[in-house]
Amino acid sequence: MNLYGRNSIFERLKINPKSIKRILLEEGKDLSAIRRLCKSKGIPFNCFPQARFDKFSRNIRSQGVIAEVEEFQYANLEDILQPEGNGLASHSQSQEPAKEKPPIILFLDNLNDPQNLGAILRTCGCFGGFAVVLPKHDSVEVTDAALRVASGTENYVPVAKVNGLLPAVILAKERGFWIGGAMTTGGQDIASVRLNFPLGLIIGSEAKGIRQSLAKELDFGLSIPMHTGGLSFNAATAAAIFAYEAIRQRRKQN
Repeated sequence: MNLYGRNSIFERLKINPKSIKRILLEEGKDLSAIRRLCKSKGIPFNCFPQARFDKFSRNIRSQGVIAEVEEFQYANLEDILQPEGNGLASHSQSQEPAKEKPPIILFLDNLNDPQNLGAILRTCGCFGGFAVVLPKHDSVEVTDAALRVASGTENYVPVAKVNGLLPAVILAKERGFWIGGAMTTGGQDIASVRLNFPLGLIIGSEAKGIRQSLAKELDFGLSIPMHTGGLSFNAATAAAIFAYEAIRQRRKQN
C-alpha cells in the first residue's frame, strides 16, 4: 500500500511511523520537514530524479513524496465500544483512571466509493471523537484511493471491519448506544432533534439507503431539510452534516 502527498505522509510519520517501510522523494522538491522526520524516526528514504520518480507515482498527484506502508490496520469493534481508561486520574479522590468517552460511531452501509470513504474519514478526523465501522462484504475498504482523500486524517479515526453490520449495530445497542439513521425523507430534522449519547449513526448509500434490516434497529431517523423534493446529498456530504450536528450537541452537553 502506498501513501501519496505531503500531509498524508507527514501525519503518518508523526502518529504511526512503524507502519512505514520507506519513503521515496523527488529531487528538487522542498521536503526538508519530511526529511527531518524520517531521520528522527529512523525511517529509510531515497531520492530520485523527476523522470524516475514519475514512474513510481504513476501519474498520481504526489507532491514529490510517496511512502510505502503496511496494509491498513483495522480496529477491533470491542475496543471502539469500550475505550480503555486514558491513564489519567479523575478529578475525584479516586485513584482509578478516568474512562475515555466512547466515540460517535458511523456505521457505513453499502458504501462502495473509496472517494466517499476518504471524505468521511477526513470529516471524522477533523472533528475528532469519531469511529467508523464497515462490513466485510458489499462495502468499500480502506484503500490507497481512500487514503489519498483522507489526507492523513485516518491516523485519528479508528476503523473497524465486521462480518455483518446488523450484529455490530445490535451489539452497540446492548452496550448502551443510541442508533440514529440518515434518511432522505421521513426522519426528524437533524437541526431540531436532541440527540442521545453514546451515539451511533447509520449512513447508507445514495442508491440504496439504509437496508430494511438495519432500519428496524433505529431509535430515531434523521433527515436534512432540502430545498425541494427529489434532491439529496451524496453519502460523504450527508455524513459531514450529521457528524457536525452530533459533535456540536455532544460538546454542548459536556
